[in-house]
Amino acid sequence: MHGKDAIRSAYQLSRMITTSYVSDLTDEELLTRPAKGCNHVAWQLGHLISAECGLLNSIAPGFAIELPEGFAEKHGKENTTSDDPSDFATKDEYLAYFQQLQEAAFKALDAQSDEDLAKDAPEHLRQICPTVGGVFVLIATHPMMHAGQFVPVRRVLDKPVLI
Repeated sequence: MHGKDAIRSAYQLSRMITTSYVSDLTDEELLTRPAKGCNHVAWQLGHLISAECGLLNSIAPGFAIELPEGFAEKHGKENTTSDDPSDFATKDEYLAYFQQLQEAAFKALDAQSDEDLAKDAPEHLRQICPTVGGVFVLIATHPMMHAGQFVPVRRVLDKPVLI
């Protein structure tokens, strides 16, 4: 297995877990918070999508998908307390963005040489991801940082164990 294959594999595993955890949630249930002070699932999904677009454009300009106007702001830090359904997308919309982003991320990854992956990451990311390849790994694994918050939501809603 080569580096790009490992990144793709991590990406697919991470995405499979994320989409599995939301697969049987309704749009209304996406607004469930795992605990007081935590962000609900809808906000987290939008955050993951916005973050991936930003990360991807920082290392492969022009590859990320175009999000609707205001999408990033509605899923930004300033909107974490909103429970207004009109501020958020539907589950189907989030899942469609994830699919589009996977295609975009894999195209961007395919466009990189091994030398490109070894280049320095953008300055603002170097502390956590020193290289472009490291940013691709972050893109692949970022959803796993949130998956632990989806499980308590599933328990509160009496959803079955999926994984």
